[in-house]
Amino acid sequence: MITLFKKDRRFDSAEAIYRKIVEQARKPVFYADLDVPDTVDGRFELVALHAFLALRRLKPGAGEKGDIGQALFDVMFEDMDLSLREMGAGDMGVGKRVKAMVQAFYGRVASYEAGLSAEDGLLEDALARNVYGTTTPASASVSTLAAYVRNQDACLAETDMAAMQSGEFQFGPVT
Repeated sequence: MITLFKKDRRFDSAEAIYRKIVEQARKPVFYADLDVPDTVDGRFELVALHAFLALRRLKPGAGEKGDIGQALFDVMFEDMDLSLREMGAGDMGVGKRVKAMVQAFYGRVASYEAGLSAEDGLLEDALARNVYGTTTPASASVSTLAAYVRNQDACLAETDMAAMQSGEFQFGPVT
């Protein structure tokens, strides 16, 4: 019975990881230098992109435990729910909006995963379509963002899993 009220450590770790994701996604360089729209959608896209990168690293490899990814996903979408409510979305519409955001996130995960596995511009296309949405970014901005994503993926792949799972990691520089 006593363990019923014990807080799950995975959620503490997931919250620490999520704070790192949001901190990185809010860096002004993305909006000022890389032309990411400084809108609710643009900010969601950068949070989703960095969450994808973190979740990709958190996939368990040989001999690694991998139970924190679901906790990170839950923390992320609890925050999205809260943010929508703080922006004034009514209770009746929040569930539908969060569901749409979850579906959008899964779509981004699939397209970014495919883009990182290919050498033929799929990542650039996915970033242009998702991160930049209805805007027309400079091709240099998309290329720079794609190089950043590849670099972050490589850096995170080298990050110790224990450091990653505890939120004691750093994203690299943006440019």
